[in-house]
Amino acid sequence: LVSEVRLARAPDADEDRGLLGFVSLVLDNSIRLDGLGLRRTLDGKLTLSWPARTDVAGRRHPLARPITDAARVAVERQVFAQLGIGGAP
Repeated sequence: LVSEVRLARAPDADEDRGLLGFVSLVLDNSIRLDGLGLRRTLDGKLTLSWPARTDVAGRRHPLARPITDAARVAVERQVFAQLGIGGAP
C-alpha cells in the first residue's frame, strides 16, 4: 500500500531530458522512500527510477527497489494514481 505520495517537480532543463521530478512516499505505513525519480521515457511512457549510489568504478548499486516486475508495476500504478497522472503517452 502506497500513501503520502509527494512530487517535487524538476527544473525545466531536466524535464527536457526526461526527468519530471522526485517522488517521496510511504510504503505499507512503515517505510518512507525518498528520491525516486519520475521520468518520461523516449517513447513517452512514465516510469519511476529508484535511488542508487554509484561506486568509484561507476557501477550503480540500488538503495531500494522492487524485487519483482509485478511489485514495480503495482507501486507505479499507485503512485501515478495518487499524482493523478497516467503511465502511458
